[in-house]
Order: sequence, then C-alpha cells, then structure tokens
Amino acid sequence: MKRNVIKQGGDYQYFEVTKEQPLLDFLLEHLQGQSRTKIKATLQGHGVLVGKTCQTRHDFPLVPGMRVAVSKTKRNLNILRSRYVKIVYEDQYLVVVDKAVGILSMAAGHSSLNVKAVLDDYFHKSRQRCHAHVVHRLDRDTSGLMIYAKDMQTEQALERDWHGCVYDRRYVALLSGRMEQSEGTIANWLKDNAAYVTYSSPVDNGGKYAVTHFRTLEELGDRSLVEFRLETGRKNQIRVHAADMGHPVCGDVKYGNGDDPIGRLCLHAYVLCFYHPVTRERMEFSTPVPRNFFV
Repeated sequence: MKRNVIKQGGDYQYFEVTKEQPLLDFLLEHLQGQSRTKIKATLQGHGVLVGKTCQTRHDFPLVPGMRVAVSKTKRNLNILRSRYVKIVYEDQYLVVVDKAVGILSMAAGHSSLNVKAVLDDYFHKSRQRCHAHVVHRLDRDTSGLMIYAKDMQTEQALERDWHGCVYDRRYVALLSGRMEQSEGTIANWLKDNAAYVTYSSPVDNGGKYAVTHFRTLEELGDRSLVEFRLETGRKNQIRVHAADMGHPVCGDVKYGNGDDPIGRLCLHAYVLCFYHPVTRERMEFSTPVPRNFFV
C-alpha cells in the first residue's frame, strides 16, 4: 500500500492525508509494523502533529489536504516536566492537572510561580496554538485536581454552567482533634472583613451562602481524616467551615490553631467529576490522598 510519505528527516516523518478518516485509523495504516498500543502512546506522548498543532485525540477527524507529522524519537519531547504540575488528562478543549503545594493557580504578581504560566509554556513548546484559561482556583497551599480550558469558548461554557457541569468535587483534609460526628453538613454565610479574612455568620451578613458536606474517613490519634464535598465554592470555604466545627485544617496559618504536623496546609482536592463542556462525556478523575496526611 502506498503510504503517501511526503518527507522524512529530522525528528519527524510527514504524511499527506488523502481521505477522510479518524487520526488513529490513519496512523495504523501508515505506521506499518507499529502496534495500536505504541501508536496510542505516541499520541498521548504528544508525538503527533496535524498541521502545526500537537494532537492527542485518537478520533480527531482528518480531511484530504491535511499533513500529519509523527515523531521518530522514542522519547516524548513535549511531555510537561514540572515538580508543581502534572497533567492527568488533555484533549483539544481542556486539560486536567494535579497541582502541587506551593504554586498559585494564576498570576498574582509580576514574577509569581503559577499553573497558568507553566501550562502556557508547555503549550508553546508542544506547538499547541492555545493558552490556559482559568476556570476555578485552588489556594497556593492546597494541592489537587483542577481544570483549565484551552480556548475562550470552553472557558465560557464551563463558567456559565459550572454547577451543571461539575457533579462531584471532593476534598480530603487532615483536621486537628477527633471529630464528634461521623458526617454532617455546615451551612452559613461567608464574608471577608477589611483584613481579607473570611468569617462566617449563621444569618445573612451580606456575604455568600456556603454549604459544605463532610464525612469522617479515619481517626488518626488526636487528628481526623475528613472528606469534604462542596455544594458551593466560596473563598476559603472548607478552611472556615472546618474551623467553625472546632477542628481546623492542620497547617492552616490563617484559620488554624497551630497544629502543623507536616509543615503544609493539609487540604487536597482529590475527586473531580464533570460533564465535558463540549462532548458532554462524563469525565471522572481522582488522585491519591497524600501519604503524609496519615501522620
């Protein structure tokens, strides 16, 4: 079979598309001798370009006249390498990352380390013509799962219907003291004072109504591992509600009681489930609870 190779040289082998078909089918036809598993690994390893754009979708629709470039190197040149950000899912519309402690979600100063800048640099190096669009945030000292859109339309779709798209968002926290309740719900109003400290009120104080559901997972000596499920997403919601219960998050210098067993805020966003804003597929992600929470 003629494979329509139009160029070989450098790190890539180039092919011309002559008929409509999904990208994976095209690659299986043209990369003879390579298994489906290896080709999928090349896709996920950002080793395939359609035109000048890196493409990871195996079902990406090709049409005649397009050009496909496949990396000939075994190593993945464009994998994101960062101690602060790990990509757990990526397609042409969005990326889901696992954020480490110590990095902001977006810039808050001229030279601040932030996830958006790390992703923008990665997109540039992997020849993707897009930028990271912030959809929601985690505090600098909170770790875990986040979504970033890759274009304005996807960002707006998520922002317009955030609660309709995101159907399960859970955090796990190490709290100071032993919980009196195995599960329950906290609901009140949250508002910042003049010093930008969030405080709660059982009655409407002009702030935003906040609802948090909690479930005790494990008792760890004089501390508790607790799961939180957000019904609303307010600034410092879990940290304030944990303090309201008399069991602040360990390592919380703002709302805590000085209990800091591992030198970090013990709060981790470990479950994130949503309907894809474009394809409407159910997307479900989870990350392990940090080991050092089990002190």
